[in-house]
Amino acid sequence: MRYPFWRIGVFIAAAIWPLLWLYQALGDVLGPDPGKVLVDRLGLGALVLLLITLSMTPLQKLTGWPGWIAVRRQLGLWCFAYVVLHLSGYTAFILGFDWSQLGIELRKRPYIIVGVLGFLCLLALAVTSNRYSQRRLGSRWKKLHRLVYVVLGLGLLHMLWIVRADLKEWAIYASIGALLLVLRLPPVTRRIPRLTAKKAPSARKA
Repeated sequence: MRYPFWRIGVFIAAAIWPLLWLYQALGDVLGPDPGKVLVDRLGLGALVLLLITLSMTPLQKLTGWPGWIAVRRQLGLWCFAYVVLHLSGYTAFILGFDWSQLGIELRKRPYIIVGVLGFLCLLALAVTSNRYSQRRLGSRWKKLHRLVYVVLGLGLLHMLWIVRADLKEWAIYASIGALLLVLRLPPVTRRIPRLTAKKAPSARKA
């Protein structure tokens, strides 16, 4: 396995936050409704991890270091894990495992449907993230994994619907997402290697 310490570091960094938030919830640090805070943090954490995952390819092109790509799959799976925890927390703390309330919640909060659609897309990506699926699907694998852009759009819409009273934080995440999408446009992508190529001569002189 290449870059073992880098991979382990990413694993620890992603795993520590849910454990910390759970510890805070058990210690009554998250206020009068710790369950809701926990659900919100897990949802935001999933969005952050998705943005970090999408940034791996541009970073690899800018720096030429393959270590970014080496942890891309792990980060994507962590994003999926956070979403699973987010949905589990919603089921436990918001619904209280009372499925009869789900219909009422869907009518009052239709953004839940958007979140579920994002989860289903992420599920398809997580299930097919292994090398076997990559070989099995062939060229269709890349087409399927373009769903990540759909997931980003659904995630941002889900968040926008929730925080529509305060758009400042949402605008930051949306701007980062837009930038990452622009960096993947072919005309922009073709220019990224040239940036690293220009830096190479000066690095040799140093």
